[in-house]
Amino acid sequence: MTETHYPDSHHDVYSKTTFGFWIYILTDFMLFATLFAAYAVLHDNLFGGPPFSQLFNLELTLVQTLILLVSTFTISLAGASAHRKKRGVTITLFLITFLLGIAFVWMQQDEFFRFIESGNSWSRSAALSAYFTLLGTFVLHILIALLWIVVLIIPVCLEGLTPRSIKRLTCFRMFWQFLNVVWIFIFSIVYLLGVIR
Repeated sequence: MTETHYPDSHHDVYSKTTFGFWIYILTDFMLFATLFAAYAVLHDNLFGGPPFSQLFNLELTLVQTLILLVSTFTISLAGASAHRKKRGVTITLFLITFLLGIAFVWMQQDEFFRFIESGNSWSRSAALSAYFTLLGTFVLHILIALLWIVVLIIPVCLEGLTPRSIKRLTCFRMFWQFLNVVWIFIFSIVYLLGVIR
């Protein structure tokens, strides 16, 4: 009878990998902090264009926020299921997270196209350049995360939940939850304050 070994979260390669990934997340945090600072400086430079309060659809943005919050819940459950070696549940929850991510990206690109079609593209003003840079960088991170889910789930389907796959899934879960924290800042600073101004 073979004994199941779970990753030691304190003393082995697993802990070194997760610590290293935290370092990466800190560098990504600095990237987004820089983009937020640029947006804060430029958000009033509209160059005669409409204010963001006229451009934003806060109801749709709230739906996007709820989608990401639900995906945080599903990815957390997926991580717990992976550590409990529940392969089917883990795959299902990662796929649900993937579909929620697709829904978010679809809604965000719809907003981008709506801005562009109304003549408010990134070249219209410094404020819109800052907006498209910040939101475009965020959406790019989401797209990379969605591709990453596909890359991670295929080995789990073929080989099961190995210590290596659990370590990789844990890193992904950290990354996805980081993106959700960034979105809360985007929702609060860009959208809510943009509508109030």
